[in-house]
Amino acid sequence: MTNAIVLHELGGPDQLLWETVEVPDPGPDQVAIRHTVIGVNYIDTYMRSGLYPVGLPAVIGQQGVGVITALGANVSRFEVGDKVGYGSAPIGAYAEERVMKADPLVKVPLGISDELAAATQLRGMTAEYLLFRLYAVQPGDNVIVHAATGGTGVIMAQWARTLGARVIGTVGSPSRFDQARAAGCELVLEYQDPEFVEKVKDFTDGKLCEVVYDSVGKDTFNASLQCVKRRGLMVAYGNGSGTPDPVEVLSLARQGSVYLTRPRLDDYATTVAETEVCAGRFYEAVISGAVTPRATQTFPLREAPAAHRHLEDREQLSTPVLTVG
Repeated sequence: MTNAIVLHELGGPDQLLWETVEVPDPGPDQVAIRHTVIGVNYIDTYMRSGLYPVGLPAVIGQQGVGVITALGANVSRFEVGDKVGYGSAPIGAYAEERVMKADPLVKVPLGISDELAAATQLRGMTAEYLLFRLYAVQPGDNVIVHAATGGTGVIMAQWARTLGARVIGTVGSPSRFDQARAAGCELVLEYQDPEFVEKVKDFTDGKLCEVVYDSVGKDTFNASLQCVKRRGLMVAYGNGSGTPDPVEVLSLARQGSVYLTRPRLDDYATTVAETEVCAGRFYEAVISGAVTPRATQTFPLREAPAAHRHLEDREQLSTPVLTVG
């Protein structure tokens, strides 16, 4: 038996309940993990609210760090006692202990704290595939990073700048302009600025952007699409303000034969090799100083509702994590 946060009904943070659950022995290809720190991400709130359906009751959460306590048959990449992290896995992270397949796990490098790994592995892996493999950002590219001071956005902005891109960052209010500039954004705009598109055109000398990374969704999608250059790429990878309205296919042609994608990390970390490359490149960027993620704010696991409120409070500039023990 172990303690976990269990979701029985969809709704707000108060639906996250502290309960005792059973943990099975690991089966073939599985490991047992004792968590030290658990990550909290917007996808968790989507599952809690019902935007992303999950079977109930459910232990949500897809990112965490812990120590392997038992190995199932066929597991050879790890040993008992290894410290491992995951950022793309089946739900079940909001628990003191869990059993899961070994494939999504990577060893946490020396110099990376448990709190940082739990807070950022999912976000860092997301940034890696968006900047390197979905679209390979090149020096001189004009790119938009929405929510540029958010947990993923700040990583995206810094990393894109080190790749030589000219980064346009958006924020929810002028109070975050300085933080976005510190993350490498040359131009910072409020994402609901009525002159948003015109300011992007001015900044790019009318060329518009090779790629737009939009994690905000409904409030920004239409303006984002207008900022994509001919044959450029519109990447809608989040729904912070809600799901965008349906897209008229001909609007992509009118904008200049632009490409639109709604990607998922799960489709860019489909094998052990892809997962290790994805996480490894991110951790190398952190260790080298190319990327400095936001500070973390810790909450005990049983206070998961408070961590969700912190995450959804757009005035906060730290990333919540859940601690165990």
